[in-house]
Amino acid sequence: MRVRKAVFPAAGWGTRFLPATKALPKEMLPLVDKPVIQYAVEEAVAAGIEQVIIVTSSQKRAIEDHFDLSFELEHLLEAKGDIEMLRRVRHISDLAQISYVRQKEQLGLGHAVLMARDIVGHEPFAVILSDDVVVSERPCIGQLIAAYEQTHASVVAVMEVPPEETSRYGVINPDPADPPGGDPRLHKVRGLVEKPKPEEAPSNLAIIGRYVLTPKIFEKLEQTPRGAGGEIQLTDGIEALMIEQNVYGYAFEGVRYDAGTTMGWLKASVELALERPEIGTEFRQFLGQLDLN
Repeated sequence: MRVRKAVFPAAGWGTRFLPATKALPKEMLPLVDKPVIQYAVEEAVAAGIEQVIIVTSSQKRAIEDHFDLSFELEHLLEAKGDIEMLRRVRHISDLAQISYVRQKEQLGLGHAVLMARDIVGHEPFAVILSDDVVVSERPCIGQLIAAYEQTHASVVAVMEVPPEETSRYGVINPDPADPPGGDPRLHKVRGLVEKPKPEEAPSNLAIIGRYVLTPKIFEKLEQTPRGAGGEIQLTDGIEALMIEQNVYGYAFEGVRYDAGTTMGWLKASVELALERPEIGTEFRQFLGQLDLN
């Protein structure tokens, strides 16, 4: 069955960006001139996703407004003759079919995914964390969908990290056998370790915020006991899923930025600005003139 739907958990408080996120959802922080979550939605659409499911909270109305029509703004732009900006604004509301689900309590990533169960139904689906911005020629989630089509099993995105950084991630224990289909980027997962110390990490392949999951994950998340803070962790659900189904890690092509941190957001802003044809050359010249000593 084809992967047609993607879930975007977006109900968190964004405390690492306070006070900027006191009234503004962290997903709406701009990277150049588009909010973080729009890059993730555009990635999904470029990979063939047809329905976007955004899991929000009562504080995230701005996300819904952003992807909705804005008749007053469009009328203003049309009256001014700014046709290019009018096209860009209309493009946002035409990106995909978008549904919203409320997560009334902040009970973890696994719980957020579980909130989308009724809309996803009995089909494989993607999960995209918009905090993870991936710059790549092929959409990152599209690479995972291709791996799912090859394996017919759940796939998580992984990347190599320095050994001293394993304690910041969930880390996979990969099967050392030959990769499925001879793809060196594809790893069968034998186990997951959450935030291991460097000496205890089973590998240096860390999970980042892209997943393609079979609908069986919903059953496992329902059965997953709450951990610290009363939260249901997605990695715990995936571990339970591995008892019955294969799970693979895919070392995606591209560069990932953690836009959920100040430094990652700054790095992503610079990278994306340099790629923009209308401002990239001037911005590069500006950076070259800075006294960084």
